[in-house]
Amino acid sequence: MSHFAASVADNYLPATACFSVDAHAEPGVMPRVLELFAKRGLVPSFWQSSTSGGDRTRLKIDIQMCGLGSETIDYMAACLRQITFVEVVATSQKHGPS
Repeated sequence: MSHFAASVADNYLPATACFSVDAHAEPGVMPRVLELFAKRGLVPSFWQSSTSGGDRTRLKIDIQMCGLGSETIDYMAACLRQITFVEVVATSQKHGPS
């Protein structure tokens, strides 16, 4: 994948990429996840995070980003999976009305 493809959102792509990140609730996880987008000049269109579990040790982050192609989504998901304490990353795409 070219660096260009991994760093530019195309506002004309109709799909919204959805990333669901499950991790151990550690203070450094959220900034590392956000950094993956920020260092590419991207601002997620949606971000929601919450802790869970009896002792609040689970962290769930849901992110949506408009304008990413399939190749870029796969690349970013692979990068998210390499972040320390991240255990599962699932991706999907939402398509707007035609």
